[in-house]
This record gives sequence, structure tokens and C-alpha cells, in this order.
Amino acid sequence: MIEQDMGYQLKRAQYALRTRMDSTLREIGLTTPQYSALSALHEHAGLSGASLARRCFVTPQTMNTIVTNLEEAGLLVRRPHPEHGRVLQAYLTPQAETLLQEGHRRVRAIEERMMASISHDQWLQLTVALQACADALEKDGTETGALP
Repeated sequence: MIEQDMGYQLKRAQYALRTRMDSTLREIGLTTPQYSALSALHEHAGLSGASLARRCFVTPQTMNTIVTNLEEAGLLVRRPHPEHGRVLQAYLTPQAETLLQEGHRRVRAIEERMMASISHDQWLQLTVALQACADALEKDGTETGALP
């Protein structure tokens, strides 16, 4: 039965989370990918578009569009890398910092609602288990999907 498949439940949870995030972030003028990019830049100022794309799980082309839109909205600035002039590094503006704090508040509220029916210990176990699942699948990206 598909409802018992782990992949199905992971996708269902991801879809529900993404739908809620899209809705609440739209109210403050952000998309979920924009929020993700701003969050990554908050943690690691000066990332290039390619590095930002990897952190946000999108293609470099998609990230270029996201960064361009954020720059046009006055939420980030790009400066040439001091050693590699063709590489542009992105930095948040004060306006982005303020908007990001509101985004964090809204996303935390969604996450708290999502996790309300499980204990803190279960939350920690789930986090560790999901991390282990991702690590196992990322360990060797060359596998064809064959079972051992």
C-alpha cells in the first residue's frame, strides 16, 4: 500500500511543508526559493551563484534568476570576488535582513505546527534518521539504483 511507503510519506510531508511555506512567505513578498537563498546568504555571506545553487538544491540557471530578482528588489548586492573577478559574491542588504527575520518567524511557526504532535526526543530522532537517509543516498552518486 502506497501510504505505507517511506518515500511517499516523505514526499507528502515535503509537499505540505512547501505549500504552507509558499503561502506564508508570499504574504511578505518572498518565494520559498528566495527565502532559501536569503537564509543561505545569512549563514554564509559572499557565496557565489553556483555555491548558492548547491546549498538551495536548484540549478545554477535557476539560482541566477532568483539572485537577479532579489538584487532588483534591493535585497542583495553582488560584488566581484577579490581574486576571481568574474565570480560575483552575493551579500544581504539591511532590508533583506529585516525581511528574513520575519520569514524565519513565519517558517518556525509552520515547523512548530508540523512537529506539534511529536515529542522533542522524537523530533531529534527524526532529524538524525533523515540525515542518515540523505547521507546514505548521497554517499555514492554513481550507483545505478541496484540493490546490494
